[in-house]
Amino acid sequence: MNSMRAIIILITLAFAVSAADFPLYEKSNLVAWCIVPFDAKKRGPAERAAMLEALGIKRLAYDYRAEHIAQWDDELAALKKHGIELTAWWFPSTLNDEARKALDLFKRHGVAPQLWVSGGGGPARNNTEQKARIGSEAARIASIAREAAPLKVALYNHGGWFGEPENQIAIIERLAQDGVKNVGIVYNQHHGHEHLDRFPALLEKMKPHLLALNLNGMTRERGKKILVLGEGPLDRELLRTIAASGWRGPIGILNHTNEDAETRLRANLEGLKKTLAP
Repeated sequence: MNSMRAIIILITLAFAVSAADFPLYEKSNLVAWCIVPFDAKKRGPAERAAMLEALGIKRLAYDYRAEHIAQWDDELAALKKHGIELTAWWFPSTLNDEARKALDLFKRHGVAPQLWVSGGGGPARNNTEQKARIGSEAARIASIAREAAPLKVALYNHGGWFGEPENQIAIIERLAQDGVKNVGIVYNQHHGHEHLDRFPALLEKMKPHLLALNLNGMTRERGKKILVLGEGPLDRELLRTIAASGWRGPIGILNHTNEDAETRLRANLEGLKKTLAP
């Protein structure tokens, strides 16, 4: 019995060491998010990539508006020049001309970002509607995932029916039954205030599918959707929950305000460091 207990302790310690070795919250694993249309200085591709390099952030999740489409090639060229990885891309909700244009862009530049795809919808009224919704959303996502393969498609919680992790998992499981296996989840804390009480349990459910997780300063107060990391009274607890879960993947920090993107990213970096301090 004692020898068995010793083996279990050694295995546990080995896992703890390997988990600690992964730079979950270090700059090398951080992804800048919501800094293209959300930037008071309206930086262009070259300025944005230079700003990220100066901050020591080496990864970008790219969101855009119609006026940015003409800059796509310049954006990817600037990222390459400054050593910034294109980790993810805010992708259209259907396989339209814009989506195909983006897929062609990735092939030409030899990059393989996650494709973050959103959805919505009100609550399902009954089990029949729930099953139908899962089927229709699975079909929508399948058309993107099949065309984009081997790129990963990540279901983005942006509120509504589609933003509930259980529904996203049901969609992923339905897709897997149909042979579509390049779909996962990107979880956003700033769209997850209603999940706070069950976040640890949700994280365990999402973990096998989780491709990225975007942080935010978190509070239960209504009306405070976007906060700097470290300003939320729940931040330390949530960061520890994520680390203790054993999940290891890209961690996003965001602007998503009308402030200067550099100022906001820097504040989040400092807040993250402060919150992680003993």
